[in-house]
Amino acid sequence: MLDFVQLEADLDQEERLIRDTAREFVEEHVKPDIGEHFEEGTFPTELISEMGELGFYAPNLEGYGSPNVSETAYGLLMQELEAGDSGLRSMASVQGALVMYPIHAYGSEEQKEEWLPKLGQGEAVGCFGLTEPEHGSNPSGMETYAEADGDGYVLNGSKTWITNSPISDVAIVWARDRSSEDNPVRGFLVETDRDGVSTNKITEKLSLRASITGEIGLNNVHVPEENVLPGVSGMKGPLSCLTQARYGIAWGAIGAARDAFEEARQYAQDREQFGGPIGRFQLQQRKLAEMATQITLAQLLAYRLAELKERGDMQPHHVSLSKRNNVRMARDQTRVAREMLGGNGITTDYSPMRHMANMETVYTYEGTHDIHTLVLGEELTGIKAYQ
Repeated sequence: MLDFVQLEADLDQEERLIRDTAREFVEEHVKPDIGEHFEEGTFPTELISEMGELGFYAPNLEGYGSPNVSETAYGLLMQELEAGDSGLRSMASVQGALVMYPIHAYGSEEQKEEWLPKLGQGEAVGCFGLTEPEHGSNPSGMETYAEADGDGYVLNGSKTWITNSPISDVAIVWARDRSSEDNPVRGFLVETDRDGVSTNKITEKLSLRASITGEIGLNNVHVPEENVLPGVSGMKGPLSCLTQARYGIAWGAIGAARDAFEEARQYAQDREQFGGPIGRFQLQQRKLAEMATQITLAQLLAYRLAELKERGDMQPHHVSLSKRNNVRMARDQTRVAREMLGGNGITTDYSPMRHMANMETVYTYEGTHDIHTLVLGEELTGIKAYQ
């Protein structure tokens, strides 16, 4: 696999084991069928428990069954999963960074003991309810609300573009607490089998098709007081979760680009035109050289981000820079890889066009490219260009 400046030479034994385990899993259990899943718009749900057994959900957390691996190891895991498909990495990323992380960081001891082991083993599936039909890039404008009612709260509202929701056992729902002064945003653990909860599936997607995406409808849903995340109030809660998830995306996008590059490189060596392999032509070599360069630069950025995160120095604007750059890189380079495959490249027999389509979603979700641009602009100038 492409590792042009030998970054992986510095990995420790645990990091190599996690990389190799994930890579083998993807090769044996994901790649053979993922094209069919993409075409049919289905997720390989049979892999959820196996991924849990292998420790693919939030292994960088400590305790409650999580092994507390390094941030580099976690990044490598996300990279290898996305080399299979963005839908696979999205499932693991949501389960770990957007569901397990907030419970671990902000939950009560009872919530941690009840949910973290089950989620970590893949015995339960979670989702993260922040985005609403009218509030995407502006999550602070959320309309979903909670009102105190006896021994708990009643929730009303709707969330959309929610990965995993149709198969989830529990949702982390962010809502405005109308019972408190200033209507602060709070997190609620909402079991999806409660009365008034609906999790309709979103269909007819042209991107991220091998992922289960849905909605969360909340119609007078009662949850007890013990289901409130006690450790956080305000937008800090959901935004801190997104920082964790975006870290994984910055690594994962490299996996998609690298897989597309490897397909294109092999094709250039095997495909013969005009009496020899197309890889002998200067134009094809230029494309491979540029792809390798851009992927390597993204790898360098991801490894540095891991170092910052490991020592506690990573800031949200570091993640914005990395997510913005690496997803843009993957979006561009998967298109070049598809181009090198010619007509064959538009089939599910090859991965680049599937990765290319997926990147349109990854480019948009967890902070659009434009929003991350403005985050960087504010950091560089001290002037906020958005509310």
